[in-house]
Amino acid sequence: MHKVLAGGLFAALFAGPVAASGLKIEVAGEANGTVMIDLFEDIAPQHVARITQLAADGKYDGVVFHRVIDGFMAQTGDVEHGRKGSDMRRAGTGGSDLPDLPAEFSDTPFEKGVVGMARAQSPDSANSQFFIMFDEAPFLNGQYTVVGRVTEGQDVVDAIKLGTGGNGAVIGEPDMMETVTVTE
Repeated sequence: MHKVLAGGLFAALFAGPVAASGLKIEVAGEANGTVMIDLFEDIAPQHVARITQLAADGKYDGVVFHRVIDGFMAQTGDVEHGRKGSDMRRAGTGGSDLPDLPAEFSDTPFEKGVVGMARAQSPDSANSQFFIMFDEAPFLNGQYTVVGRVTEGQDVVDAIKLGTGGNGAVIGEPDMMETVTVTE
């Protein structure tokens, strides 16, 4: 018994963030395939609880990647205005009907495959939107909540239709999260 506990403690202390659950995202559009994400409940428990709740409730199904910046990140998760077929000019301006979350900043760096929570100017304004990194972005470290990391399907993320202009707004048909399910 003590060996199991000691081994578990050692793994928790030295293996980096522990993934308690994850997401399976089926992406459709220019990028097609499955993205698997481990969620870091130990470093962002409130944000992970929110994402898993929205996924379990089917709120992310059919939500587009509305902001995609080459070499930076792909943003999605606007469950209010970001559904395929809705007015894409409003995509990225909404959230869920749940309250905003207080920041849960950590020492985990923003690098390729890291998943972070999008927010407005206030650090305590994250709600439902999140982004997946194409590359490292140290200027985000300690400024945005890290919620997880892609473990499979980064090639699918890298193929998501790019946006244009400085804000990376996707013109025409954006790629979308066809289905999002919670995994163990």
